[in-house]
Amino acid sequence: MGKLAVLALRVVMALVLGGSVFVQVVMVPLLSADLVEAGAPDGPRVALLVIVVLGILCVQVVAVCVWRLLTMVRRGTVFSHGAFRFVDIIFWAVSLAAVLVFSLAVLSAPGDIAPGVVLLVCGAALMVGGVALLVLVLRTLLAQAVARDLEAAGMRAELDEVI
Repeated sequence: MGKLAVLALRVVMALVLGGSVFVQVVMVPLLSADLVEAGAPDGPRVALLVIVVLGILCVQVVAVCVWRLLTMVRRGTVFSHGAFRFVDIIFWAVSLAAVLVFSLAVLSAPGDIAPGVVLLVCGAALMVGGVALLVLVLRTLLAQAVARDLEAAGMRAELDEVI
């Protein structure tokens, strides 16, 4: 991965982290005030706010893990066992996000929201779950790359002994 691509992705991750903190600090309290003003019952209002905050937290966890993986890419150590921890965290955070999106659909289903909107939110939950599965496939590819890297290092050592 080129230095420009790593830099561009770091800029994106910094913007994501900054934007998510802004949403947590400014937008969530405004959403809560709007829901109170609209007369939303306390139970669903609190559940919605918890889902939103946990969803933002999932995004932040993924951004930090991607940042750490980019650091490993820059150092040339991404094909090591240390990368698995970050990939696993990304998988679980995205999986939790899929559950949160689905719970948002379940929360909104009994209300006055059109069934088509609930179905769209369920579709979004399915897509987020698909991203989690994609991360799992990429983890398998990382495992294969690490195994090949270790195998190549062993062969290099044997070749050095022969020479």
